[in-house]
Amino acid sequence: MSERGATTGSGHRLARAIQRSVFSSAGFAPLLFVILLAINIWLNPARFAPAAWGTLLGLAAPLIGAAVASTPAFLGGRGGIDISVGPLMGFVNAIVVLVFIQMLGVSSPFAIVPAALLVGVAGGVVNAFLATILRIQPIVATLGTYLVLVGATLTILPAPTGTAPQWLSQLAGTWSILPLGCVFLVWWAICRTPYYDQLMAVGSDDRAAYTAGVPVTKVRFLSFVITGLFSGAAGLMLTALIGSADPAVGPTYTLIAISAVALGGVSLAGGRGSVIGAAIGAIDIFLLQSALTYLNVSTFILQISYGAILVLAIVLTAVQDRYMEQRAQRAGS
Repeated sequence: MSERGATTGSGHRLARAIQRSVFSSAGFAPLLFVILLAINIWLNPARFAPAAWGTLLGLAAPLIGAAVASTPAFLGGRGGIDISVGPLMGFVNAIVVLVFIQMLGVSSPFAIVPAALLVGVAGGVVNAFLATILRIQPIVATLGTYLVLVGATLTILPAPTGTAPQWLSQLAGTWSILPLGCVFLVWWAICRTPYYDQLMAVGSDDRAAYTAGVPVTKVRFLSFVITGLFSGAAGLMLTALIGSADPAVGPTYTLIAISAVALGGVSLAGGRGSVIGAAIGAIDIFLLQSALTYLNVSTFILQISYGAILVLAIVLTAVQDRYMEQRAQRAGS
């Protein structure tokens, strides 16, 4: 075989390996992405032209951010669902616009960005304490913080108000890639540390991980803290998109984000999946929203579609898991 043929063959093998890696970590979301993208380009080519990609990414950024934020808690296993991500985004939105910009007159990104992230981390620490130290079921613990955050946001902000500074609004347009890029960069750095392997081990089998010397409680605690950190970043993306403070918007992302996570191949039982898969699942839902909105479909149909996507994603993930187990058994025999 010639050198060129060997190079081409190795290139094909690498491409197939990448495809298998994406499929195994993101489930059927990449295929659905291709189909929905083609439909949207066919329906509205001008909206999906390259010149509009920045605006489109800004529109999808809060949903992508919410899905990515929900992922670390899921990966930690033991039913590590955090349903307070959406309300925490809304609370960050209210704090940034009402407290910092309107009350304190502070609009510098060097003050607002750290403050938003700290608020997110604080919410994550509360959830982590309830779920891992007090050992309350995560769905119950985060339901409590969900209600507290919704009530607190409505108390300090009964109605939409305020205006986001120009630099923040640009994060939903020209610079929409920046906040998402920073989130993925942080997660990439986390994946290069021993903590990531510990997180996946705990999510897969916490008893085996504990026997191997992994600090299970600490690992799960940090997973909720990371979820809170990313929720703070998603709150900034939400503020950039709506350009003001609105107490009603944040909670709407909760169930959609969970649907995106499930669609993206993240195991709701923990230990398998990736933030890339969750992001692709969020983009799929955004593309579905875009197509149905272009066709003037009722918002009630949109709600039905979210539920159908969640059920379908869980079924397809179960089918994929069974296929992978059977394949592993055949390989071992």
